[in-house]
Amino acid sequence: MSTAVAPVRSGAVLADLLPASRVGDIALVVGGAALTGIAAQISVPVPGSPVPVSGQTFAALLVGTALGARRGFLALGLYAVAGVAGMPWFAQGASGYAMPSFGYILGMLLAATVVGALARRGADRTVLRTAGVMAAGSAIVYAVGVPYLALATGMSLGEAVAAGLVPFLIGDALKAALAMGALPTAWKLIGRRG
Repeated sequence: MSTAVAPVRSGAVLADLLPASRVGDIALVVGGAALTGIAAQISVPVPGSPVPVSGQTFAALLVGTALGARRGFLALGLYAVAGVAGMPWFAQGASGYAMPSFGYILGMLLAATVVGALARRGADRTVLRTAGVMAAGSAIVYAVGVPYLALATGMSLGEAVAAGLVPFLIGDALKAALAMGALPTAWKLIGRRG
């Protein structure tokens, strides 16, 4: 059995190492959306906040990084559109757009695109660069999600930061640490095989 791996080229993301095909791209996009939906079900309510801690942000950033900007955008776009259409795969089995946390989903769409573009420039190949990519992606999610939360709930911006940002910082640091181990390790393993 052959386990041939395409040589690693600069400007590649992890998904580019698979054989290129339209069917493969569709499978990656659908798989990225499904992974995000499944990860969203790992959800814990936060007292005093309408936004739960969930795995969806982590999945969205990994999807963007692994698939690149275009496929990452399409995967998170599919995730968002299917959820708005009624698929109960947002955090806590929610769907629709009339929820205070929907801004975070929009932020994830943008963040997946940006981290995918950064990954294409090699930003996911070392621990420190991966930390920067995860921090940038998280900042984008909050830059969209927190103001949306304030508008949707009538909170002041300070209240929205207290309810929709501060409680999540420790979890985000843990998620970034996981990514800092996983992504550079994947590239090292591929480099050894290639």
